Amino acid sequence: MYEWNEMVQRMVDWIDEHLTETPTLLEMSDQLGYSPYYCTRQFHMLTGMTLRDYIRMRRISLAALTLRDTDTRILDIAVTYGFSSQEAFTRAFVKAFGVTPRVYRSCPRPISLTTRIEVFSPYHYWSKERNNMNKEAIKEPQITVEFIPAHKFIGIWDIDSTNYGSFWKNGHDCDEISGTLESLSNHTLSGQLGQTAGWFMENGRKGYLYGIPVAADYSGIIPPGMTCREIPESEYLVFAYPPFDYLKHNGEVMKAVETLAWSYDPQQLGYVWNEQGMQDYQRHFPEGYGYAVLRPVRKA
Repeated sequence: MYEWNEMVQRMVDWIDEHLTETPTLLEMSDQLGYSPYYCTRQFHMLTGMTLRDYIRMRRISLAALTLRDTDTRILDIAVTYGFSSQEAFTRAFVKAFGVTPRVYRSCPRPISLTTRIEVFSPYHYWSKERNNMNKEAIKEPQITVEFIPAHKFIGIWDIDSTNYGSFWKNGHDCDEISGTLESLSNHTLSGQLGQTAGWFMENGRKGYLYGIPVAADYSGIIPPGMTCREIPESEYLVFAYPPFDYLKHNGEVMKAVETLAWSYDPQQLGYVWNEQGMQDYQRHFPEGYGYAVLRPVRKA
């Protein structure tokens, strides 16, 4: 059932590894063992994009990040990402983002970048593998205290969603939102992981949020459809589990962390919850960071 998801993911991996070269469809199809026609057909069926458009938008998106983050000459960036001239690069950039490379470099603004497509990951075939997992015992989550300074949070607060899955099913475009937030990644609050999610309370109801924490003095453009809110400084209780194997333990780890986070009495550590006007954060990067829920507290 997932054979072509895996094959298209291999295509995505191959494309990203060769974006600064001049790879051909024939070279890629030879590597995968399928005809060029079949590769392009399956890619379009699973991603909704043509292979040509994906390559073009990935190149222009990585070029935009290079413009934002380096002093490399625009001509050199154009050549690196496969454009025949600076003029051709400028035309493509304006068509994609509505601004010239030179203007974007002088004043970066939120733009919808094309991020790396994921069509075959643990999230897609969890149900296939979970019955074959090794039932190893997991450790107890750890509790630490972390101070997060005052900051702003740019994103979407959805009172009708309660978790990651329901958020994206509730009319939010994952590719567009993630791509736009990626263009703000140079403003990420120091010490934080970048794009993140969490929960908030509104009129006695718990909703779900997704966005990016930025510095308290951020004064740039807020992307359409998103809001920027000021979040006061606070200490947080961090209920965390270290890096783990997603396929084997994700469900158990998330359940263990969240059960502890939502039932814990902070007075055991001399704190009380400090969630009025605040929000809880969720960090989920199984193989790199692990999983954690952060809840704001203050001294009792």
